[in-house]
Amino acid sequence: MSDIEKFEKDSQADSEQIITSEVKDSRFSWYEKLMTVVKGETRGIERVPEEEKLGSSIWEAATMWFSANLVIATFSLGALSYGVFGLDFGTSVLCIIFFNALGALPVAFYSLFGARFGLRQMVLSRFLVGNYAMRIFAFINVIACVGWGAVNIMASAQLLHMVNNFSLPPWAGCLILVVATIMVTFFGYHVVHLYEKWSWIPNGAVFIAIICRLAMANVFHAGLMNEDGTPGPTWGSGKTFAGGVLSFGGTIFGFAAGWTTYAADYTVYMKTDTPPHRIIIGVFLGLFLPLCFTMILGAAAVTGIKTNDTYAELYGEYSIGGLVWAILVVDSLHGFGQFLCVILALSTVCNNIPNMYSIALGAQAFWSKFAKIPRVFWTIAGNCVTLAICIPAYYKFEAVMENFMNLIGYYLAIYDAMSLSEHFIYRKGFAGYNIEDYNDMKKIPIGIAGVIGFCCGAAGVVIGMDQTWYVGVVARQIGEFGGDIGFELAASFSFIAYNIVRPFELKYFGR
Repeated sequence: MSDIEKFEKDSQADSEQIITSEVKDSRFSWYEKLMTVVKGETRGIERVPEEEKLGSSIWEAATMWFSANLVIATFSLGALSYGVFGLDFGTSVLCIIFFNALGALPVAFYSLFGARFGLRQMVLSRFLVGNYAMRIFAFINVIACVGWGAVNIMASAQLLHMVNNFSLPPWAGCLILVVATIMVTFFGYHVVHLYEKWSWIPNGAVFIAIICRLAMANVFHAGLMNEDGTPGPTWGSGKTFAGGVLSFGGTIFGFAAGWTTYAADYTVYMKTDTPPHRIIIGVFLGLFLPLCFTMILGAAAVTGIKTNDTYAELYGEYSIGGLVWAILVVDSLHGFGQFLCVILALSTVCNNIPNMYSIALGAQAFWSKFAKIPRVFWTIAGNCVTLAICIPAYYKFEAVMENFMNLIGYYLAIYDAMSLSEHFIYRKGFAGYNIEDYNDMKKIPIGIAGVIGFCCGAAGVVIGMDQTWYVGVVARQIGEFGGDIGFELAASFSFIAYNIVRPFELKYFGR
């Protein structure tokens, strides 16, 4: 028996053990009873049957992403434009618009799959990249969920630490945010959507207050000035400037596209006949608008450190939390400003909820035996690991955020290049799926092309990445400090490799 046949036999045996309820095991009967009482979700990665798909609200699908991105983490990323990459405001805005659109499109597209097939994104990936490759992406996805959670919490912990004369230690701020995230994700899909449906309102109010305070402090005018105080901006040029644009763009892409491998998770209960164009437009706008608004605001706010000594001092000492504190509290709104800082800090819960909900689905997809463990246990475990990481990383926020966003962008570019190839070239659209085969390892693609495509994409990352700990041979040719083209090379290399190998996989294995 060949290794492939042996693996498929084992996988088939595993798949047959997947149960219709993730809590069927008597050891978890108490959990099933509890969730029945509170009307929580007990379903894991099993397909959602048609009779349970009752949702059709595009508003609900859109606000899911609107709330998740109208948060301090998005504001923080926008502030990297000048704070880390030294870009002028005009260039920053163009980067934010273009790379957010590039990252948001696949999220909107894959949201269709959840409504159409009732399957989670990682389970759908068995068709899109094959069984072997799906497990690679599921594993990375679990790690990414923890990373997202840690990065998001750090900026909020900075703000909570500063409130009330630094009386709350950083670890306590991290703990508060983790506990709040667990409380929402515990109950599952419907409560997650309900929370995200309205939580953008207080967050939006805080950002409006920031705009007002920046305008009163004349920061917007100062931000358009050049370094020498002359009217501007003067648009940058040269290799070094181009390197900064590419690196900032890669960071933005990683943030926007970061939801790609979760996308279908949040539309599985929508009716199959929901108009596709409404889903795509709703999800795209729900993602794109808050990303652009909040990042542009962050890019504008950080320019205040050019001319405002208080902004510069607090930003230098406490990073983005210090900048927000300077805007809302110091010589500003005082006690009310501190209240707004607390609200903005809690906005992180909106962003962490999708990560901590989907981490369970990624773990269950990785190995079918993990599907026997209820979703909520994976969620709690993921939050605990996140807490263990974000406390020490708190003190290196900007470096951690930049490096992490780029790493996320790399693997998502590989995933998009291969999965979109499979959907449009080989399956020729939705008609090419026999979705009933999703759990039959003898009928879904093996994933040889997916694995080879992933490896080739990783090679593109190595030569194109520009991180503080490593700069690729191609990246270091772009300007004085290098320029990150890792996600562009990753997508190109994986696309070429996948489409070379996939026809042979179809020819010799027929799937």
